[in-house]
Amino acid sequence: MTYVLGLNAYHADAAACLVKDGELVAAVEEERFRRIKHWGGFPSESIRYCLAEAGITLADVDHVAVNTDNRAQRWRKLGYVLTSGVSVGYVAKRLRARAERTDIKSRLREHLPGQEFRGTVHAVEHHLCHLASAFFVSPYVKAAAVSVDGFGDFSSVAWGLGEGTKLAVEGGVYFPHSLGVFYEAMTQFIGFPHYGDEYKVMGLAPYGEPHFVDQMKSFVRLKDDGRFELDLRYFRHASGEGANYEVKDGIPSGGRLWSEALPSLLGAARDPAATLEDRHRDIARSAQVTYEDTFFNLLTAVHRRYGTEAIVLAGGCAYNSVANGKIFERTPFKQVYIQSAGGDAGGAIGAAFATWHKVGDNKARRHFVMDHAYWGPSASPVEVAAAIRARQADFDAAGCTIEQVADEQALCRRTAEAIADGKVIGWFQGRLEWGPRALGNRSILGDPRRADMKDILNLKIKRRESFRPFAPSILREAVKDWFETDDDVPFMMQVFKIRAEKRQEIPAVTHVDGSGRLQTVSRLANVRYWKLISAFRDLTGVPIVLNTSFNENEPVVCRPEEAIDCFLRTRMDVLVLGDTYIAR
Repeated sequence: MTYVLGLNAYHADAAACLVKDGELVAAVEEERFRRIKHWGGFPSESIRYCLAEAGITLADVDHVAVNTDNRAQRWRKLGYVLTSGVSVGYVAKRLRARAERTDIKSRLREHLPGQEFRGTVHAVEHHLCHLASAFFVSPYVKAAAVSVDGFGDFSSVAWGLGEGTKLAVEGGVYFPHSLGVFYEAMTQFIGFPHYGDEYKVMGLAPYGEPHFVDQMKSFVRLKDDGRFELDLRYFRHASGEGANYEVKDGIPSGGRLWSEALPSLLGAARDPAATLEDRHRDIARSAQVTYEDTFFNLLTAVHRRYGTEAIVLAGGCAYNSVANGKIFERTPFKQVYIQSAGGDAGGAIGAAFATWHKVGDNKARRHFVMDHAYWGPSASPVEVAAAIRARQADFDAAGCTIEQVADEQALCRRTAEAIADGKVIGWFQGRLEWGPRALGNRSILGDPRRADMKDILNLKIKRRESFRPFAPSILREAVKDWFETDDDVPFMMQVFKIRAEKRQEIPAVTHVDGSGRLQTVSRLANVRYWKLISAFRDLTGVPIVLNTSFNENEPVVCRPEEAIDCFLRTRMDVLVLGDTYIAR
């Protein structure tokens, strides 16, 4: 029996996972425990959870795998330091910080006192981890693998061919050229300054026109082999003291990436407090178009190299679900897989599986497939009941009724009726989702038929930008009748067009361009959520519910206590905690 603990540590979206004999046991991001979005640091609480879920201690762990390797690209790094003008002090500071962070055994002793780790620590190159996080949990025995992000171990893009238990990085794009940096710079320029705000640009883009594509082509230059180069006159990350990314008190942040030359091409940058104008929408659309042109140039070149029908994707840019939905349209690939945590958190899984396939027992090796995302903590009925008792006075003050509904069909039917009545539902079930998307276990649900449901959700709970869309969760068997695809999209990682004749039936989940960020729900992967949507279909004829994450400007709720807090401080109408139905 071999246990491998995988970590994304000291970077945004710190996370841990546990693999036992090539099978995933548990995986969770640290932010869910720390309650700070994108929390970065040592994922001690995630490690505790993974060990507890398996019923083991650190002494039982054979290998710890971390998704970074300071030795990677060492000659490229040295060449850059010698030629770029970066100060010696800055380099020394970075090296000291890396040395402290990579002493994993010391960190384990510090954060988990009383538990002794006697195994081996493996440093795994960042982009190999991304590729492994996609291929080694995909349904394919052979596939091209591509990773695209900001930077990791001095690379921003990597590709290779996965076949059986073999996978290696065979090429890439290196610092200072990065598609992730380009998109983040445009995000900042439009006035979205926080770490992880790129999804706002993706949501805003359909409202604009691609009037700035020619300007962007001048500083994102494509090559025939799939690579690209940035014109560094328009970016700051490669100059002076280098990139300003840091994690302070667990909160990741970065300095401004665009240079003073950029306004000469795009006009003045938007102040975050200023009103969005058509020009900002046009820049967002142009950034998305430029991203897609670069991304598909890369994927097409990768297909020429390997000729496979299947591709797997990872890296932070794998969250660009709009581009992902166009892969079949704009490349020769016929199959695609993107696991639910494609970004840096997912590197924990990649590190663990890459290590397992390196050190595991040959006879025990098998191809694990991640076909669902439910790998985090759950709450027992006893824990749910205790959390409710602790807040009974608050429930009474809010005029809530609390009932146990033991029959699952009755619970789903009653919840579906509330959704059909226009109520907003907090839905807390089973194990927490792995990755940023709520996929039916920590979700807020609404009626997709109501054109005003977006406004209702923003008024009662979310309080977010009006242009940001909400997602449709649809029964797997109904996909082809409602969308211009019949693909499995269990992790909400692809956007597809909703059939034109259906758009008016589900306005709350139809974006301005007629698309929706699809989540397919199968009975096998999540039977209770499937039954709920089925009950809503039986009532309304629509096999879809609106799904958004169970949170209010915070990480997705993890424990019942957090779900109750969110319910009571917002104007949510119903909270379903396991078999407990709570209504105002």
